[in-house]
Amino acid sequence: MTAPARFKDLCLDARDHQALADWWCAALGYVRRDELEPDEEGWVRPTDWPVPIADPSGAGPLMWIVPVPEAKVVKNRLHFDVIGDTAQLLAAGAWPVLGGLLGVAFLRRRVPVPGPDLPV
Repeated sequence: MTAPARFKDLCLDARDHQALADWWCAALGYVRRDELEPDEEGWVRPTDWPVPIADPSGAGPLMWIVPVPEAKVVKNRLHFDVIGDTAQLLAAGAWPVLGGLLGVAFLRRRVPVPGPDLPV
């Protein structure tokens, strides 16, 4: 049986989508897709548009960091299981999530409690 769908891209909503795109690029070694595929005519993506970030090796999924006007109001129901340099990830604002098999620590971005002037 053939599946009716396949995974294409990952989309994340954020109040400060530019900062979140930069954070995930630094954490995962991704780059903004526009750097990988620059426009031949010099077009520049408007800063209020969603930001596509990509794995330069082509191995990881394309991620879209999408601007939203509303603050986060409930707990995330999604986190990313990543492996890498734990100390560097923690220093960049990730935090361990308890659980996993064989004592593996999962990390996700630490987000401050939203307020009127704090991006999420």
